[in-house]
Amino acid sequence: MESLWKDVRFALRTLGKNRGFTLAAVVTLAIGIGATTAVFSIAYGVLLQALPYPRPDRLVAVSQIDPKGRLGNMSDPNFRDLHEQNHSLAAMAVYNDDVFSVAGGSEPVRVGGAYAGRDFFDVLGVHPVLGRGFAPEELHEGAPPVALVSYEYWTRYLGSDPNLEAHRLLISGQSVSVVGVMPRGFSFPPDTMVWTPRELFPELPSRTALNWQVAGRLKDGVTVEQARADLGAIARRLKEQFRDDTWMSDAAVVPMIDQMVGSARLALVVLMGATGALLLLACANVAGLLLARTVGRRRELAVRVALGATRWRVTRQLLMESLCLALAGGALGVLLAYWGVQTIIVSAGAQLPRAGEIQMSWPVVFFAVAASLLTAVAIGLGSAWKATRTDPQDSLGDSQRGGTEGRSLQRLRGGLVISQLAVSLVLLAGAGLLARSFLLLLDVQPGFRVKNVLTVGVALESSDDPQAGPRRAALMGRLLERLGALPGVEDAGVVSTVPLGADNRNGTFLVMAPGEELKDPSDFERLFREPSRTGTAFYRVASEGYFRAMGIPLVRGRMFNERDVADAPHAAVISESLARAQWPNQDPIGRLIEFGNMDGDLRVLTVVGVVGDVHERGLDHPAPPALYGDYRQRLRGGSEFTIVLHTRTGAATFAGAARNAVREIDPSLPPRIETMEQVLSTSLGGRTFNLVLLSLFAGAALLLAATGVYGLLAYTVAARTRELGVRIALGAAPGDVLRMVLGGGARLAAWGMAAGLAGALALSRVIGGLLYGVQPYDPVTLAGVCVLLGGVTLVACYLPARRAARVDPLVALRHE
Repeated sequence: MESLWKDVRFALRTLGKNRGFTLAAVVTLAIGIGATTAVFSIAYGVLLQALPYPRPDRLVAVSQIDPKGRLGNMSDPNFRDLHEQNHSLAAMAVYNDDVFSVAGGSEPVRVGGAYAGRDFFDVLGVHPVLGRGFAPEELHEGAPPVALVSYEYWTRYLGSDPNLEAHRLLISGQSVSVVGVMPRGFSFPPDTMVWTPRELFPELPSRTALNWQVAGRLKDGVTVEQARADLGAIARRLKEQFRDDTWMSDAAVVPMIDQMVGSARLALVVLMGATGALLLLACANVAGLLLARTVGRRRELAVRVALGATRWRVTRQLLMESLCLALAGGALGVLLAYWGVQTIIVSAGAQLPRAGEIQMSWPVVFFAVAASLLTAVAIGLGSAWKATRTDPQDSLGDSQRGGTEGRSLQRLRGGLVISQLAVSLVLLAGAGLLARSFLLLLDVQPGFRVKNVLTVGVALESSDDPQAGPRRAALMGRLLERLGALPGVEDAGVVSTVPLGADNRNGTFLVMAPGEELKDPSDFERLFREPSRTGTAFYRVASEGYFRAMGIPLVRGRMFNERDVADAPHAAVISESLARAQWPNQDPIGRLIEFGNMDGDLRVLTVVGVVGDVHERGLDHPAPPALYGDYRQRLRGGSEFTIVLHTRTGAATFAGAARNAVREIDPSLPPRIETMEQVLSTSLGGRTFNLVLLSLFAGAALLLAATGVYGLLAYTVAARTRELGVRIALGAAPGDVLRMVLGGGARLAAWGMAAGLAGALALSRVIGGLLYGVQPYDPVTLAGVCVLLGGVTLVACYLPARRAARVDPLVALRHE
């Protein structure tokens, strides 16, 4: 132990005497270890950490699969049949998330809400810590409405009052009793703060009304594969029995954590690979520095061997120096990782699932320590190998009067630099492909105005009372009038959901004949069997002012007008894509559509106009068919509506005035206010997050690679000073020396880019799912990053090359 402590002290003294080298090595390692640790923290919290529920490995998500292989939500009848006939799940429940406007607490707020079916909390294995759960008599249509609240809502808005009976909440205009408080930290679906029973709403008989997500808990001894086979067999029997009445032809069963992570898995895997590559670059850089330093110390090491030091003793000393460097870099890297994790969580926003569970936990710290130790061993062994394989007599016989370094060392350091360049090109190619995809997305015309548009979301009364519709229409009319009268507002309109919003819903409609009408929702099942009469479209209710405010053009027919009152024939405006799909080369004006399966209103809609197409789900999705009903006629459906304001100047400056105007009309309505630019930015958030992070890693890799090239050539020039002096003394022009050194750097760049292109082609296949409008092997992007890397490499080569060209032969020879 005493000998080991002496090695530590000697290593610290040696590194302290070379502060420039030590600082460069520690900072380089800190960048690599810090970035890797930060991304591992994210990946561990999102992908690897178990869900915070009892026996989380037994939790699964169940989805239907349609004949085209697409996953989807479940209908009420299909869920009931799967629930009753399966032999694999101990419990199974439906749920769905929403946004609730909640008043009655300390202030009205909009919070994440969920409709939870019977057995929902039994499936998760989580129950209230205060009060009780839903009672059986509360789980049916017409029962007194009740709610459970999260621990966070209880403390923030109910003052942690244990007397829950003293509180009644107003949720979307409906008075609700609070019966229980869930445990601290529980929030499923993600970001939920209020849960109400799904059974308060009637079941829909249609097997194509796909409204519910499904959670299940596996029976003991049953695997996910067995459950998938069991439920899949039931789904196939139902398809055979009901044929076109159901779209479910199979069932998917996946671990719940996979359902929650979704598409973030691929992005995190790519980022983990990028940070791993960055750590390798940092190690290669420090290894190159240590190799050069070892060559400079070969006489010292030879003396130690000649005085009796064993090869293991020398190896241990060099390992100790590497360990000190790696631990210092690791400690600084952990600090950088802590800052980086917080920055990533904030910048990712809602694009990062399970963000609340991400932290610098012990497994993450262990990972950082392990990365530091492995780095130390790898770097130390490389230096020790070079130091101990040289004959001490050769080192002592060389008075270090110049000469060039050995070819083996040159090849080794050159190989490290080539590896750095190759990894840098791979990361640059990935970032370039993502950047090109992003630019192509920004060029997509969304079909609506983005600039100077403010959205004001409100949740009105939610009720099946026949008078609820007129009351909602009257309140919406007052809000429109008040907000439209704000100074600087040019147009105001209302829509049930803005494009690119979170609650964009589509459904199947029926083409009706004149005089034909439906008497009962069950009539849908019969008519859905006629494919020639059905179509699929997004469903909205809107006002005429909405189209003006959003800049959506009228292509044919008319907009809604003052004649379209509640008792008049119900009017509809459709998109161009719907007109083309349903009535190609025909006039759609006057056609009749039944879309009552979306809002419960069975009155037929008459097409009165055609408007331009709008991208609803994202700029990377084609503009889908859409149908708009008049908000004054079709208010029996959902309670969520958004008022859209087109302003003369920056929309964000109107947020305060809009909020005050809503409070004047109804103080219990908490508005959600965003500009359309913010809505668009949110829809692109996932791509922005991936692009920014990968670009940062690629930039850091490029900097490390350029530093490696500069360090190699600078050391080579210093080692070849005598040779260069002789060349110049014998008549070599400075330009010849400049070209010789630059040529060496160019050869390194060529080999590095050749290896990097092969890696970039492999990476491009991995990130193909993250691209839009760009082939994974896009030649323009690959050529561009090659030019960038080549240019940076030549700049890094130029400084030592210029120094070589200015060598004074007399000074060089006299020094030798």
